[in-house]
Amino acid sequence: MTSDEIVIRRAREEDLPHLIALFADDAVGGHGDTTDPEAHHDYLRAFHALDQAPNEQLFVATLEGAVVGTFQLTFLRTLAGRGALNMRIEAVQTRSDLRGRGIGAHMIAHALEEGRRHGCKAAYLTSNLARTDAHRFYERLGFDRSHAGFKMALK
Repeated sequence: MTSDEIVIRRAREEDLPHLIALFADDAVGGHGDTTDPEAHHDYLRAFHALDQAPNEQLFVATLEGAVVGTFQLTFLRTLAGRGALNMRIEAVQTRSDLRGRGIGAHMIAHALEEGRRHGCKAAYLTSNLARTDAHRFYERLGFDRSHAGFKMALK
């Protein structure tokens, strides 16, 4: 598969069922994602909030018109680092039957280019400790394991 076949674009509302299916297919994530129609309103509300947020961007990767991956970018200005603008890459998912074909690498390359275009100093991402294949993937792309991440449920 060549990068010319993969198209990265901003997500649209009509992509939502495909995005939900990608997240629901993730057994490791543990986020409670589901294709249950009763949950659709929650996803729709979140999509609209993201779509309208000035520092958030939600993307899809398509192959022959079908959604095959997604990722989200958040741009964060910090006082530390002399007011640096940084980018966080979140919710990176590739359709499970298409992993290992370069879609993820293409999505990350696009994300990094977006960060450069916005003038970001650094790109950050976190990955579940159970995702050892993903860790190798990110390291192959040049990411360093430089920080420990912590998480606390608030509900």
